[in-house]
Amino acid sequence: MAIRSSSAYQLLFCLLVLVFTPFPSHSADPDPLQDFCVADHNATFSVNGYPCKPKSQVTSEDFFYNGLSKEGNVKIGSGVLVGFADVQTFPGLNTLGLSMARADFAPRGLIPPHTHPRASESGVVIEGKLLVGFITTDNVLHSKVLTAGQMFVFPRGLVHFALNVGRGKARILVAYNSQLPGVALVSTSLFATTPPIPNQVLTKTFLVGDEVINEIRSKFRA
Repeated sequence: MAIRSSSAYQLLFCLLVLVFTPFPSHSADPDPLQDFCVADHNATFSVNGYPCKPKSQVTSEDFFYNGLSKEGNVKIGSGVLVGFADVQTFPGLNTLGLSMARADFAPRGLIPPHTHPRASESGVVIEGKLLVGFITTDNVLHSKVLTAGQMFVFPRGLVHFALNVGRGKARILVAYNSQLPGVALVSTSLFATTPPIPNQVLTKTFLVGDEVINEIRSKFRA
């Protein structure tokens, strides 16, 4: 009886260890192995980020960034400018598993359906009124119109969008649980690849003829 009781306790202990051990798969990026690893942008980006800059060359400025204090210079979708604070613009983020972005919307501005393959996204509306939403793998749309101070979350890898439905400008700040979340626009991925996806794939996918696919593709070459 004592032997059986001891085995039961050992099994329970093993189960508790498995439950409370933070496996790497639970986070988007690997956990850091040191206090910090400021990115050496003169080196080549590798699997887990940039190599660390020598500590003797690290300064306080590596841990501060003012790029989100103004509108970004990356055009995404229609009438939207985005500024990114990721490992490629903010070296102090290297290996820390997080990044941020700012998006400024003109009236009716749209960030079209897209995904972030390496991160979930959480954001807050700073100004204006936005319709935001995402689509589950069961093809269910979850969406809501948000105003200043309200937050949203998009699960990792799911298609999502944001549309300015107010009368004026709108602005959001977002955070990702990856130092480089990546962006894959659905429309661009389908109609602006190099080389192009064969027409027979797209015509069968959308149940339309070649003329429709060619017309849509021409819009992305303009």
